[in-house]
Amino acid sequence: MNSPVDKVWEFYTDVKHLEIVTPKEMKLRIINATSEKITEGSEIWVEAKLIIVKTRWHSVIRSLKPYQYLDEMVKGPFKRWTHLHIFHSTNDQKQTEILDEINFKIPYGRVGKLFEGYAYTQLQKLFDHREAATFRTLQGNR
Repeated sequence: MNSPVDKVWEFYTDVKHLEIVTPKEMKLRIINATSEKITEGSEIWVEAKLIIVKTRWHSVIRSLKPYQYLDEMVKGPFKRWTHLHIFHSTNDQKQTEILDEINFKIPYGRVGKLFEGYAYTQLQKLFDHREAATFRTLQGNR
């Protein structure tokens, strides 16, 4: 990412970034948030289309320190979901590397296990889109 880590961090800790970096076809909408800026303990409720079904998602920010935060799904389509966001400064503070570590479990036991490969593929597409949308936004080319 050709932006300094402070700029990327500022963008990602604004709750509204979710609507900007999520693919339009998912129709993500922020229903409620306890604050406009992501802080430890803040909660976010969203609605989005996953595959063909509209679903609601409630998450809480479990930890936050400079350039890293962890969100956990409290209620939503997965049996378990945690997402660690890590931002590293590179190239003499001029660029930022964004790392996403996701730990999830699909519900429905063995039947759900059959869909894990599909879920990984869809997540890769989602995060490729997020990277491109972040780049466009921070470079001023929305």
